[in-house]
Amino acid sequence: MEVNATAKYLRISPRKARLVVDLVRGKSVREAEAILRITPNKGAEFAAKVLKSAVANAENNLSLDKDDLIVKKAYVDEGPSLRRFKPRAQGRADRMLHRMSHITIVVGEREEV
Repeated sequence: MEVNATAKYLRISPRKARLVVDLVRGKSVREAEAILRITPNKGAEFAAKVLKSAVANAENNLSLDKDDLIVKKAYVDEGPSLRRFKPRAQGRADRMLHRMSHITIVVGEREEV
């Protein structure tokens, strides 16, 4: 059984968000929560929120136990970019891209060997 949660249109670049999400992939939910709690990056707050939502979905929709869950998949997709213009020297302008991300976390039961 796998349960997922997604947060879309987050104002953080996918490259920065992937650094945080890579830390929790394959870990137990308790361990992933602890890692995200002490990680100082902005992406850790977003990832923690998505992880909490995925765990709540598993507990409420499928009656799974939180202690038996692990992070099976965790990935960041690129969302749309906000395009803004910044004035530069000699009357020119440069385009600034404010990137967005979609964070998806899939939790599932630990498989006994």
